[in-house]
Amino acid sequence: MKKNIKYIGLSVALAAIMGACKPDFLDEKLITSVSTESFKTKDGLDKLSVGMYRNFEFHFNYEWAYTLWQYGTDEMAVGNDGAQEPYNSYTSAFDPARGQGMPELWDNMYSGIASANTLIQNVPLYYGEREPNYNTRLGEGYFMRAFNYFRLVQQFGGVPLLTEPVVGASTDFERNSIQETYQLIIDDFKKAYDLLPTTVSERGRLTKYAAAHFLAKASLFRASELYNEWNGPTKAQDLENVVKYGNEVIAAHPLAPDFVDLWNFTTPDGPNERVSEVVLAAQFSDDVPSRGRYGNQIHLYYPSIYQNLAGLKRDISGDREFSRLRTTDYALDVYDRVNDSRFWKSFITSYICNNPGAAPRWGQYAPEGKTANDFKFEGGEEGVRYIVNDAGDTRYTPENLNYRAPHMFVRYFNGETKKYIGEHGNNGTYATKSRFVALSKFRDGSRTTVADQFGTRDGILARSAEDYLMVAEALGRQGKYAEALPLINKLRERAGYANGEDRQKHIDGGQAYKNNPAGSGSGNAFAAYSEKNTYYESNNINSPTTASTKSNMVFTSVAEIFNSNKEFYDVLGANSDEEKFLVFIMNERSRELMGELIRWPDLARTKQLEKRFKAFNDGSVITGAAFNPNKHYLRPIPQSFLDAITKGGRALTSEEKQAMQNPGW
Repeated sequence: MKKNIKYIGLSVALAAIMGACKPDFLDEKLITSVSTESFKTKDGLDKLSVGMYRNFEFHFNYEWAYTLWQYGTDEMAVGNDGAQEPYNSYTSAFDPARGQGMPELWDNMYSGIASANTLIQNVPLYYGEREPNYNTRLGEGYFMRAFNYFRLVQQFGGVPLLTEPVVGASTDFERNSIQETYQLIIDDFKKAYDLLPTTVSERGRLTKYAAAHFLAKASLFRASELYNEWNGPTKAQDLENVVKYGNEVIAAHPLAPDFVDLWNFTTPDGPNERVSEVVLAAQFSDDVPSRGRYGNQIHLYYPSIYQNLAGLKRDISGDREFSRLRTTDYALDVYDRVNDSRFWKSFITSYICNNPGAAPRWGQYAPEGKTANDFKFEGGEEGVRYIVNDAGDTRYTPENLNYRAPHMFVRYFNGETKKYIGEHGNNGTYATKSRFVALSKFRDGSRTTVADQFGTRDGILARSAEDYLMVAEALGRQGKYAEALPLINKLRERAGYANGEDRQKHIDGGQAYKNNPAGSGSGNAFAAYSEKNTYYESNNINSPTTASTKSNMVFTSVAEIFNSNKEFYDVLGANSDEEKFLVFIMNERSRELMGELIRWPDLARTKQLEKRFKAFNDGSVITGAAFNPNKHYLRPIPQSFLDAITKGGRALTSEEKQAMQNPGW
């Protein structure tokens, strides 16, 4: 954060009102010097509104994307690189001075709030009420202010509420309460909803339905368990609002017909970035001058390492694997991996040999017809295979894998028992963190070089599938389980395999290399990207089938949910229908929204974070750290902020800083 806190206000974009990325929406010329006087003109306010959209990109730019929203949960643990381990394991190194998350979020959200405050103040004064975009500009201001405060309150609780541009050198600021912060957020989202248009001519602009989505979401958060001490007076109306506004989004943004349509990325600004289900996305593209400092870097953090396996090397199609996030056993077991296509459309289980001259040789394990010096596989053949099996599978031992051609990573060997935390197989354990079944949703084969970190895919911030789940959750919280069931079933039916569908077909954004002038970038004729998965072998199914599984996915009654033995009710101590429904909804959110940078706030708001972290994330035992429920449901206020503010013109004392800090930090 700037040393003088006033600049969390006005700088807006004095040196960075940039066109973010889309030629049909954002001006791609870099404006390096802008006077705040320009914000007293229609043209200046139009440019300011464009510059604010940069705020959305922040959430996909760098390491903070996963440290704040995915680490320390049930879905993902630390991968091969543990530099940010404290965010995952809640160790003592996770403190108010730590970077790569908390201070960056604080600074960037307040920068966006400053821009929004300028827009809200100046549009009525200088824009002209008869101008066709008057309401839109004002609505954008209210939305952006609400969105940024919503991001802050999810992590920090109550924060200083600045509702006007900061003028002068004052650095005296006090924290507002959580209640006050939520009230401003919900009020602002409602104003944005009333002002924003239902449709836009410039793709990527805010609409009424984006406001409706986040109005529903903020209302659901305020009605959740984390705030039970004070949310009684607002809870009933909040739940009604979730249903009202969520249903509006559902009606306006039909689901994509196939779950994979969301991830079927073939080229920047391609068809999958225009599916009706997407309500709001951070806009990225392959325009180099407008991509900013980072681009979209989410693609770096989920891949498992493949470049150091014999016969493979890093290429554009396989992505650059920073390997920060390792899939947990919960993330694999939460799916019905036979009937639910979402698993196989969300994870990578096969890689192709793209470096045949370095492929492994059979040696002493050569089968009949092969010699010890023969390669196990050729270029273009499968070089890596992940088997996602269950405990009790007798097919695999460490020894018999030597007789298989691809590199084999098996979840459970013969004789190993089921574990959510602990070693088993040769995939994703303490010793082999570099090998795990990797999330495929963000893979990006459109990059210009193998080492390029700058992804070009849009970053989804809201899609209507989440509105189905939010409305279902709100109805369940009202005890209307039967009314929630059709919403749940709508998503689950889509998730089932369609009649005639090829279950071993794999699609993800790595395929964009085919439309990329740089190709796979490997220097060879072969790409690491594989168009197949390991569905049949992983599930021990010998006879391929193309029968529909949609009927297998839907529930015929609420009792089926409550009586299920596949939802971890026993592990998480859920006994009543109310407890079971909430656990189920959180599981269904994983199945639908796995890895989409929303998990930590979800588990925090429902007070499921502690139980799920301890049950499913091995960070809870590797470091010996203890999750403290009186402390870890909120992040610490950044030390840089506490060191910069004043009281009556003087720096805060240590005691005053501690009083402003969250409990336990």
